[in-house]
Amino acid sequence: MDRPVTTLFMLMSVDGKISTGATDDLDVDKDFPQIEGVQEGLHQYYEIEQTTDLWSLNSGRVQEKMGVNRKEMPDKTPVSFVMIDNIHLTEHGIRYFCARAKEFVLVTSNADHPAFGVNEDNLHIIFQNGLSLPDVLTKLKSEYGCQRLTIQSGGTLNGLFLREKLLDYIDIVVAPVLIGGRDTPTLIDGNSLRTKDELAQLGILELRECIVLENSYLRLRYQVVR
Repeated sequence: MDRPVTTLFMLMSVDGKISTGATDDLDVDKDFPQIEGVQEGLHQYYEIEQTTDLWSLNSGRVQEKMGVNRKEMPDKTPVSFVMIDNIHLTEHGIRYFCARAKEFVLVTSNADHPAFGVNEDNLHIIFQNGLSLPDVLTKLKSEYGCQRLTIQSGGTLNGLFLREKLLDYIDIVVAPVLIGGRDTPTLIDGNSLRTKDELAQLGILELRECIVLENSYLRLRYQVVR
């Protein structure tokens, strides 16, 4: 295979929500620790996250929401980050990830992105006129040696990976809460299916593992079978 093996790894509610609401002020990382009945088992998700691949793909919008444009510079980690971003990361956000990552690959279609003004040895920029996820994954493997990649992005980007058949495994931690809301982001957002032909093209998920965690949490691991 000319691209990395990919795993979509996310924390979600029982009804598939990956945020606690429709505004950027609401977020599972900030809000779940405050909810009685959810906070007690939340540590299990972060413990599992520490065992995921050493290459991680995120979106600039999600990272902006998490405050990286204002955070203090972090310690170096062994994880390499891939960030898809056009307008959300500032120069500070770029330098934050350069400080944190072993290698930091920014994917952008913005020729004026502040990353072009940052000079760091571990910063690499993939510029595309329009986002092509297959090309990104191919370059990650051929040029940067990425063999396995964990995807932890927003629902719209997750939807692009799904529609382009670029997901190999799904690894979900389910928190014991229902959130609801038509406009609250879900695990897979983006364009809806319109025809039965599109429906027929969906990959089938085969359950590989179902783990009952503490405090009513679940871990579900699937392989995508095409």
